[in-house]
Amino acid sequence: MLLIACPYCGPRPEIEFSHGGEAHIARPERPDDLGVEDWTEFLYMRANPKGVHAERWRHLHGCARFFNALRDTTTDQFLATYKTGEPRPDVNTVRA
Repeated sequence: MLLIACPYCGPRPEIEFSHGGEAHIARPERPDDLGVEDWTEFLYMRANPKGVHAERWRHLHGCARFFNALRDTTTDQFLATYKTGEPRPDVNTVRA
């Protein structure tokens, strides 16, 4: 079983978590001013890289908090987890 390190609760089994999509997506300040194409872009278009990706996760069956994680999509390995609002860790530092 995959263990995910919640930055608030520590390592827990993956069944306690829910994936929340790509991390660090800023909501438009004035969504009413966006056209249909721009709003569609914000809602649905996300990066889907092969390799290290910043994602939002929620510890659904624990503290219920959201947090961010760096996960390698090719190996499913979590390289780092960090609290929402904290900057994304440098991948080179995490892998070292």
